[in-house]
Amino acid sequence: MARLAAPWRTRLLVRIFGGTWCLLYVAGQVCGDQSQGAVFLREFTLIRRESLHEDFLSDLLNSHKTEDPSSRTARSEEDRDGLWDAWGPWSECSRTCGGGASYSLRRCLSNKSCEGRNIRYRTCSNVDCPPEAGDFRAQQCSAHNDVKHHGQFYEWLPVSNDPDNPCSLKCQAKGTTLVVELAPKVLDGTRCYTESLDMCISGLCQIVGCDHQLGSTMKEDNCGVCNGDGSTCRLVRGQYKSQLSATKLDDTVVAIPYGSRHIRLVLKGPDHLYLETKTLQGAKGESSLSSTGTFLVDNSSVDFQKFPDKEILRMTGPLTADFIVKIHNSGPADSTVQFIFYQPIIHRWRETDFFPCSATCGGGYQLTSAECYDLRSNRVVADQYCHYYPENIKPKPKLQECNLDPCPASDGYKQIMPYDLYHPLPRWEATPWTACSSSCGGGIQSRAVSCVEEDIQGHVTSVEEWKCMYTPKMPIVQPCNIFDCPKWLAQEWSPCTVTCGQGLRYRVVLCIDHRGMHTGGCSPKTKPHIKEECIIPTPCYKPKEKLPVEAKLPWYKQAQELEEGAAVSEEPSFIPEAWSACTVTCGVGTQVRMVRCQVLLSFSQSVADLPVDECEGPKPASQRACYAGPCNGEAPEFNPEETDGLFGGLQDFDELYDWEYEGFTKCSESCGGGVQEAVVSCLNKQTREPADENLCVTSRRPPRLLKSCSLDPCPARWEIGKWSPCSLTCGVGLQTRDVFCSHLLSREMNETVILADELCRQPKPSTVQACNRFNCPPAWDPAQWQPCSRTCGGGIQKREVLCKQRMADGSFLELPETFCSASKPASQQACKKDDCPSEWLLSDWTECSTSCGEGTQTRSAICRKVLKTGVSAIVNSSLCPPLPFSSSIRPCMLATCARPGRPATKHSPHIAAARKVYIQTRRQRKLHFVVGGFAYLLPKTAVVLRCPTRRFRKPLITWEKDGQHLISSAHVTVAPFGYLKIHRLKPSDAGIYTCSAGPAREQFVIKLIGGNRKLVARPLSLRSEEEALAVRKASPKEALQTHKHQNGIFSNGSKAEKRGPAADPGSRYDDLVSRLLEQGGWPGELLASWEVQDSTERNTSSEEDQNAEQALWHLPFTMVTEQRRLDDILRNLSQQPEELRDVYGKHLVAQLAQEIFRTHLEHQDTLLKPSERRLPPVAIPPHKHVSGFSSSLRTSSAGEAGGGSRRPHRKPTILRKISAAQQLSASEVVTHLGQTVALASGTLSVLLHCEAVGNPRPTISWARNGEEVQFSDRILLQPDDSLQILAPVEADVGFYTCNATNALGYDSVSIAVTLAGKPLVKTSRVTVINTEEPAITADVGSTIKTVPGVNVTINCQVAGVPEAEVTWFRNKSKLGSPHHLHEGSLLLTDVSSSDQGLYSCRAANVHGELTENTQLLILDPPRVPTQLEDIRALLSATGPNLPSVLTSPLGAQLVLDPGNSALLGCPIKGHPTPNITWFHGGQPVATVPGLTHHILAAGQILQVANLSGGSQGEFSCLAQNEAGMLVQKASLVIQDYWWSVDRLATCSASCGNRGVQQPRLRCLLNSTEVNPTHCAGKVRPAVQPIACNRRDCPSRWMVTSWSACTRSCGGGVQTRRVTCQKLKASGISTPVSNDMCTQLAKRPVDTQACNQQLCVEWAFSSWGQCNGPCIGPHLAVQHRQVFCQTRDGITLPSEQCSALPRPVSTQNCWSEACSVHWRVSLWTLCTATCGNYGFQSRRVECVHARTNKAVPEHLCSWGPRPANWQRCNITPCENMECRDTTRYCEKVKQLKLCQLSQFKSRCCGTCGKA
Repeated sequence: MARLAAPWRTRLLVRIFGGTWCLLYVAGQVCGDQSQGAVFLREFTLIRRESLHEDFLSDLLNSHKTEDPSSRTARSEEDRDGLWDAWGPWSECSRTCGGGASYSLRRCLSNKSCEGRNIRYRTCSNVDCPPEAGDFRAQQCSAHNDVKHHGQFYEWLPVSNDPDNPCSLKCQAKGTTLVVELAPKVLDGTRCYTESLDMCISGLCQIVGCDHQLGSTMKEDNCGVCNGDGSTCRLVRGQYKSQLSATKLDDTVVAIPYGSRHIRLVLKGPDHLYLETKTLQGAKGESSLSSTGTFLVDNSSVDFQKFPDKEILRMTGPLTADFIVKIHNSGPADSTVQFIFYQPIIHRWRETDFFPCSATCGGGYQLTSAECYDLRSNRVVADQYCHYYPENIKPKPKLQECNLDPCPASDGYKQIMPYDLYHPLPRWEATPWTACSSSCGGGIQSRAVSCVEEDIQGHVTSVEEWKCMYTPKMPIVQPCNIFDCPKWLAQEWSPCTVTCGQGLRYRVVLCIDHRGMHTGGCSPKTKPHIKEECIIPTPCYKPKEKLPVEAKLPWYKQAQELEEGAAVSEEPSFIPEAWSACTVTCGVGTQVRMVRCQVLLSFSQSVADLPVDECEGPKPASQRACYAGPCNGEAPEFNPEETDGLFGGLQDFDELYDWEYEGFTKCSESCGGGVQEAVVSCLNKQTREPADENLCVTSRRPPRLLKSCSLDPCPARWEIGKWSPCSLTCGVGLQTRDVFCSHLLSREMNETVILADELCRQPKPSTVQACNRFNCPPAWDPAQWQPCSRTCGGGIQKREVLCKQRMADGSFLELPETFCSASKPASQQACKKDDCPSEWLLSDWTECSTSCGEGTQTRSAICRKVLKTGVSAIVNSSLCPPLPFSSSIRPCMLATCARPGRPATKHSPHIAAARKVYIQTRRQRKLHFVVGGFAYLLPKTAVVLRCPTRRFRKPLITWEKDGQHLISSAHVTVAPFGYLKIHRLKPSDAGIYTCSAGPAREQFVIKLIGGNRKLVARPLSLRSEEEALAVRKASPKEALQTHKHQNGIFSNGSKAEKRGPAADPGSRYDDLVSRLLEQGGWPGELLASWEVQDSTERNTSSEEDQNAEQALWHLPFTMVTEQRRLDDILRNLSQQPEELRDVYGKHLVAQLAQEIFRTHLEHQDTLLKPSERRLPPVAIPPHKHVSGFSSSLRTSSAGEAGGGSRRPHRKPTILRKISAAQQLSASEVVTHLGQTVALASGTLSVLLHCEAVGNPRPTISWARNGEEVQFSDRILLQPDDSLQILAPVEADVGFYTCNATNALGYDSVSIAVTLAGKPLVKTSRVTVINTEEPAITADVGSTIKTVPGVNVTINCQVAGVPEAEVTWFRNKSKLGSPHHLHEGSLLLTDVSSSDQGLYSCRAANVHGELTENTQLLILDPPRVPTQLEDIRALLSATGPNLPSVLTSPLGAQLVLDPGNSALLGCPIKGHPTPNITWFHGGQPVATVPGLTHHILAAGQILQVANLSGGSQGEFSCLAQNEAGMLVQKASLVIQDYWWSVDRLATCSASCGNRGVQQPRLRCLLNSTEVNPTHCAGKVRPAVQPIACNRRDCPSRWMVTSWSACTRSCGGGVQTRRVTCQKLKASGISTPVSNDMCTQLAKRPVDTQACNQQLCVEWAFSSWGQCNGPCIGPHLAVQHRQVFCQTRDGITLPSEQCSALPRPVSTQNCWSEACSVHWRVSLWTLCTATCGNYGFQSRRVECVHARTNKAVPEHLCSWGPRPANWQRCNITPCENMECRDTTRYCEKVKQLKLCQLSQFKSRCCGTCGKA
């Protein structure tokens, strides 16, 4: 203000007098000569507006154009061309702080006007002003306070942020609405707006960036960094929902750390925000935020707005402390707080300085590293703190050259700096361990470890830790004092102190430490008692007193008792000694005596002194007043004869002073019964004035008189227990305590009643608190042991052991192992160290005992035991379980021995083989065969293969398959009785099975028949690889030749081929059997059996229908023929000429089929009983040859009729005919079922045959495409149940189904009639709905609705000539083969919603195509959705403030007030969408009278309005769709509150005259007691208290309050008075004898110890030497020790003095050693003449100011070290070839720094090779 005030408080005028200028001040005149140069007005912007007009100023500035060579500086070409003079110097800054402006002027040298400005500005003084400086604009306003405005003085306040003219000085008169523009411009440097850096210059607002430069557009980012990218902070946003209650009134919303910015919190709800703060120095504060406004909290500005329903808190930041935002419970509803702020990233990577140079001269290199730095504590921390922030990117190391000065005496070697023999290696050095944190029971002690270096002179200095990293760092924490704490040890009890009755016994209790030594340190609270009562069963007898007791005044009697000497007894008692002489020879003095607590020890008949507190009862006085007669000049000598006179004088003295009662003291308690003590004073009877108590006779002092007071019961209050010990010693633990609401009825009886918490009005104190909230030292954290590697015999188990640190927030931080100082726990240990049970160890079998015939093989067994050490030991065999005989010996069989005189071949083993060929035609579960034949079987059949032997033991039979030995498995069983069982045939089972009995061998060949009645090829893997490879490599023609060759004589190959090598011996009948199966060589009935087989499997699943079996009894299951019969056919064929062989072969195959079939029927006939042979005979009538068959079998109708009555009942069976439609003539078609008829243009008649068997005889009916056939004159039913269609038309096309029905069941078979062979699809137009069955089947064309998880089969039966091909589509996309089943059906397993869609079956052949569709819909039965957010949102949108409840299958409940409305939601999910119906009390809600309701949201919500008693009860919603139904329930309960007068409460007193009983008033809701606030609006019943317990109280001890302690520390004493009183029913309390109270209760103590804590103080040593680290020029640090001690000088732990202010232990001091500074040499020559990498260096060293000698550099570390190198000659080189420009490129390559651009170009050659 000094610079500001001077120009303003003086009238400043400028006048021009000819060639001079003058400044006229009030005090004088200053003139100057114009010729001296340009007129330069210093700080001209401060001139008052009315003092100097602007036009006058401009004239003044532009009129002086005289050239002055001395004022001009070198001008640029632009200046010279523009005719401007050079710029003048910068003016002083307009402000000394806070950002001001400075200007510079230039003048125009031309007669004409110059282009451009003659003034320029810049910012200056960009440092913050101190807080006391005030606002700059306010200073300018206040400068007008002493200038009258309209004749009146005002105090002016600034008006800021004027949007129209921010740079005018507008001010407001304080206390008024008057706003005046006091100046058109504010001073330069004044801020335009309060929240902006923009400043006013010459009345115009100029932009100022955050870099404080004029015209700069740089802005601070959200982190407060100028022109930053926002990477130094992170955005934190979130929401908090209150969890407050009556027991938890406060909670933390969010902790906002120091340095955070742009904080905004919005609270919505009834609760209230408040702040807690903690500065970096640890100072704590709290701000209640009670009203709207802007506050300063810990130097941070807080803007707070309070509204009825919300609160808004804003803080711009940066925060100067940690802020904890808390919430206080203020209402029943929950509150939410939304917050957002930018939090600084306090841990950042910081690049280190360059490590020391690798060479001291001649050029070396040095590297940087990166360290993690804590911005708050300004210290380096572990790297993992920086890894926590993903925004932090660790900087790569930098490399630079150093020490480029040439070495002084170059001998070809450089002086290498890394440590050598003359320079010891750096080492770790540790301070002594600190004192242990616990004196016993395990504690922790720590020390500081630093890396130090010793120079050649032996000086030790601290250096960076990386230099010592070649050895592990020493531990900085270790456990200590891990021995047990001292404990109390009690000795044996002494004998009882009496020989009869009740006495005492004693014992010695010692404090013993872990070494067994008697010591201190045990807790007095846990000390066992040293004395207890004992009873001797012998009774004691006392003589009765014979003399009557003299009646005396009570206090006189007590005084006399005190005078009498007391004898030592076996009960501890006070024993007083004799009084001393009076302290004076005349007048009133004092006497004293010793009083001891003693006991007589009967067992030793000695007297023992005890502590005072062991004696009960009042301690006799140890001091009293005494009167030694009047003092009349000389003290008279004592004369016994004058005793009477002396006592007479004493009597006069007694009559002058006497004791009197003077009122009562204040009540000792405020409630629950206290006492008041009568005040006894010694008064002068004449003057009635108080006198010294020594003047009254002590023996006449009246007794203590007490009376009861404050007898009303105490109000309910919280009783608080002590905090439990902390659950953890560090990290963050918990402490708990008991807090309960209690009500003290009577202090005298100590009656307390525990109440419900809500009856205590004060907020409940917390029952839990955090404790020990500081980081634990790193410690080992072992995981659980893994299972043992062995179950016995000694194994190993492992576990993971990590070094972890429990942090103060409860989390764990995993650290490197070097952080844990303690020895690492074992991560591996032995386990299961038990012996294993004994077991047998078996050897290999020996060779057979004989060389031929039957012998034996043996093996030995050893009983072994694995011991717990893992070693095996052989033990007694009795310790192993019994070993079966078969495991140690077995038979063996070699070739039969030859007997003498007999041929050996006669008695060799023999296998009885059967040379037959078997062909299976129908599925059977199991077939039995004998070896020696061939079997062609269907898959999934079980096969039993027997090998009947003679002269050979069956257990020794062995089996092979394709030459490989067979052993038992889950699929193949090799039985010991000579047979083999294959459980379910599969393709890999085909092959040659060989049975071996010694030298005898027989084979059996198994081949498989596929579903198309063709032989299944053996898997390739079973053939020889060479054969398969040859077939793959051959050309198609060669492959065909190979196939022919393998087909034997049925091939058309040349003779040379026939003479080739023999084919596979197991395949010789394959071609014949294939023709037998393929060419239809079977009679029609046999083919019908195959049809029945397929149909039965398809229609009846796996059920075996006995009637159907009987209907097909005569059809063969397995055809059997001799091998020789097939050999004959093969031989006959081989003799035929080539051209006739094919025709002849067909004839022979058909003939063979007839023979096999006839043989089978004859065989079956012989097996049947005589009664069953009356079944229809089989005849083979002659008929037309069809498809190469010479004959066909037909069942006789007559035979059927004749024998029907005697046949057993059975279900209908339609006979299938395996023949094509017969064209009897060109226009007539006759066909059987199961065929396809193709209508041609000339077809006049179609006859469809249907024959069925069954008992009773079936009824035949016909249907077309699922609908009954309507007979007419064109569609006729023939007498044999055949259907005839005359003159067929296109409408007759379709599937015709013959249905045969009787009482036992039905059968149906279809026949297709197509138009000219076009495709036809059998369809159904029904809707199939399934909710229960596990599998369903439907024809295509139908609609299928089913629940998930079902197997769905869609049949697509097609017809056409030629046969139509079936293709399936789903949603018009073709389905792959895995979905297909046989005959065009589609199987969908375990359907789900993803299978839903349109399935299309397309039938196509050469005549066209046809598509039929089936829609599959997956039904989802009604169910409760897992997510209920949608229905809840719907409820809140329907009635935002209405109570609501969701129904559930188990039921829910909502309690409401009468007259309310409620919403009931029915959460439901299903497909199709279920229909919802609401019920109340079992009736639909629409039919319930008096119920006002609305059904909303498609039935999902029921709104019930104006609730009353009739509305309550159960509501239910029924949800139904095609898949099922679901009922959910909810109950509405109408609540009402009322007062109930309940039983009488406990009497307020147990005796006396104050006892009353209050009838208890309770607030009830539906007979349940609730908080009384609910009944606030109800009328309270009138209740009257009732008197109770109005009776005399028993005698009781009354006590006064304790007196003040005699000492403040170190142990004092406090006392109180104890008397025995009796409270009468009238309310009067009277004193009674102590004996009456002693009988009822122990006398309370009247003396107790207090303030036992030690008297402590801080003590300190003298200051040490000034030799610490240098912190400035001449400045170092000196230390002293500060310790805690008692006043006696005993040193204690520092915690004991923590309550006292601690003296400082360090201070700055003056040191000659710190008189140092940096000294630099001249720069060396540049290392390059061009390019980007030339640099030069210089020597920088720390030298002493006085001696100018070099000293260690760390002494100069208080000042910045000057740079010792710099770039030079940075100009482009002409030749830009790729070459290395530094010799350290190999090091760059090793460090993998080639990717960095600065190294890539510098080491172009080396990095190019990388």
